[in-house]
Amino acid sequence: MAHYPITHHLTDDLLMSYAAGTLPEAFALVAASHVSLCDECRARLGAYEALGGAVLDTEAEAMTDDALERGLAACLSRLDRPAPVQRPAMRQGPLPGPLADWIGGGLETVRWRPLGMGVRQAILPTSRRATARLLHIPAGVAVPDHGHRGTELTLVLQGAFRDETARFGPGDVEVAGQELDHQPVAEPGVDCICLAATDAPLRFNALLPRLLQPLFRI
Repeated sequence: MAHYPITHHLTDDLLMSYAAGTLPEAFALVAASHVSLCDECRARLGAYEALGGAVLDTEAEAMTDDALERGLAACLSRLDRPAPVQRPAMRQGPLPGPLADWIGGGLETVRWRPLGMGVRQAILPTSRRATARLLHIPAGVAVPDHGHRGTELTLVLQGAFRDETARFGPGDVEVAGQELDHQPVAEPGVDCICLAATDAPLRFNALLPRLLQPLFRI
């Protein structure tokens, strides 16, 4: 049973890349954290991992014409049932186990940096291929309107936000590409805490955020 009524999931491409170990470290952290909360993505990931193993096994054998096709069919059929995966790591409050392990504890260990309007961020140590950050957005506050020069993954840990596309609650992940311009707004009632990863700087539409962008490394 899922921890939350999760309705926004990782794409197949992201899950396959995560299974293959080719995601940037920051993206892999988001993927691991989401998968630990989401039964559906955990099952899909298990199938892709099994598919990778089947391909390796097939390559090691004398390959017949239909060997790969049979391996694909067997593994893809597993998408309809839960995959045998390890139990997710224990959570630390709103933080999924993989994220709590990464930062070495719960939210009390996070060193926040103010961004303005009550919004705070904490950049997490990852490889240079992409950047991971925790964001704390007060209830009812909007972040600046922006687009994307690359891909941005945003996993909701607490509260919820809405933008031009949908509502995202705990456990949901938004996959934003270069085609999306949006202005996320935290819902009233509970502060929104998110884990976000980007592989390129955001494209802010207003002048002030653009001027502050190098300082805040967004």
